[in-house]
Amino acid sequence: MSDINQNKNAIHAMTVDVEDYFHVSAFESVISPADWDSLALRVELNTNRLIDLFNKHDVKATFFTLGWVAKRCPELIKRIVAEGHELSSHGFNHRRNTAMQEKEVIQDITESKDLLEQISGEKVIGYRAPSFSINDSNQYIYSLLVDLGFEYSSSTYPIQHDLYGVPDWPRFAHKREEGIIEIPIPTILAGGENKGIGGGGFFRLFPYWLSKKRIEAYLKETDQPYNFYFHPWEIDAKQPRISNAPFKSKLRHYINLASMEKKLEKLMLDYRFSSMKNVYSNLL
Repeated sequence: MSDINQNKNAIHAMTVDVEDYFHVSAFESVISPADWDSLALRVELNTNRLIDLFNKHDVKATFFTLGWVAKRCPELIKRIVAEGHELSSHGFNHRRNTAMQEKEVIQDITESKDLLEQISGEKVIGYRAPSFSINDSNQYIYSLLVDLGFEYSSSTYPIQHDLYGVPDWPRFAHKREEGIIEIPIPTILAGGENKGIGGGGFFRLFPYWLSKKRIEAYLKETDQPYNFYFHPWEIDAKQPRISNAPFKSKLRHYINLASMEKKLEKLMLDYRFSSMKNVYSNLL
């Protein structure tokens, strides 16, 4: 491991949002949920590849998993748990909470948690909203999560973004008044604004040396663990192309898919990773 930060033994959080290429919000204008079952399912193959990659580097991760995926891939859910990873909820149908009525949100989160626990035999304590879709308009969700037995959420990204973001919300893990821990996606301060460094498209877009530089800036500025997120489809350069999607969406989705796995390997060589439950155990 490279001696690249003040505490080279620090452990950071590795997280995977388990959804397929056709679930993403960027394609929702051209792919209907009614069509999902007719599309090639690749999430099981890609998530199994990730588990193998994590095993290679002795990494335990948190898998924020859609109920939709769990229903169709129960053996994948069982493998996640059997190999010592943390299973958490990503909702059921990858509908943004901001696009649903309260009764729909309740049903979506409840059904997801129930199904994940039924298949895995494990208690699910973590939740991540699809597309980080908790903001000022729907904070009631935190009370719902507490009522359902969740102990933490990682549903906010304090940046300005055209699809999500709460730039004036806290940057670091904190206990909310409802009694739940919220663990935001990490950011750095640049030019008076929060800039995202948590993974996903930013990690695919930038060369690895730049991502590493930004992570190091975060670690130098704060005494907080770093948490990283990405999706199984991001290592899948062979996934079907959605030709009628908007140009901007295709650019975001397909850029650097072929190089993502190598970047992940570099990340896991430079930093130590574990699950959210383990890294933030002092807060739970």
